[in-house]
Amino acid sequence: MASNGISFQPDQRSGYRPRIGLTTYLQRGAWGVWDEVAAILPAAYTSSVLAAGGTSLLLPPVFGDDGPDTSVLDVLDGLIVSGGVDVDPAHYGAPPHPKTSSQTERDVFDLALTDAALAAGLPLLAICRGAQILNVARGGTLHQHLPDLLPDADYQPAPGVFGSVAFETEPGTVSRQLLGERATAPVYHHQAIDVVGRGLKVTARAADGTVEAIEADGRGWNLGVQFHPEQNSADSRLFLGLVDEARKYAQARPGARYQEEVSD
Repeated sequence: MASNGISFQPDQRSGYRPRIGLTTYLQRGAWGVWDEVAAILPAAYTSSVLAAGGTSLLLPPVFGDDGPDTSVLDVLDGLIVSGGVDVDPAHYGAPPHPKTSSQTERDVFDLALTDAALAAGLPLLAICRGAQILNVARGGTLHQHLPDLLPDADYQPAPGVFGSVAFETEPGTVSRQLLGERATAPVYHHQAIDVVGRGLKVTARAADGTVEAIEADGRGWNLGVQFHPEQNSADSRLFLGLVDEARKYAQARPGARYQEEVSD
């Protein structure tokens, strides 16, 4: 993502690092002699949070008697809804495309976390699948397989190979503030936002019209991006922006640990 000169610096007044929750995959993984279902997440996400001055807390899907348990948000200063497999089209009333693959527990949990974070005004960064979750949580829909609509689009060049997208941002938005008028970023997806959900606005698009960023009206700082900022360690502006807002959120919380540390 091209630089526009905006710089955020971690707060030097205390050792407090804002606590950033990150949603995880819940699927089979292998390490050492083990091969079993695990809550996993690429280290690029946690490395990006660490470099921006935050502490990562991984959030596997958790359910109580009444459904998804979103109480973990009470101890977080910010939330990242991470990338991953497709959102089940049942959540927006569409039959599945042959190329669609989803994880039911993750969908239900991430949708609930996103709704709760928006209601609480918790700083939220939703990445790739996370941006799609944000849109579906607000009643929006998705294109399930972009090559059907844009055969020449190169958003998923090959399995495990990231492409690159150029896009323009809208004035007066978080996207414009952090990334400037134009930017580029790593990308890997075969789905994209179709009908935009209620209370959301498109804040960046690629030249072919693909939605690259959305933001929600209402309380708090939030940004959903279709691209993968964690894959560009040379450009940490989105993570710095999130951690900066998370620090403000922590400072404003009554009786916050951040306030106690600053006053010591």
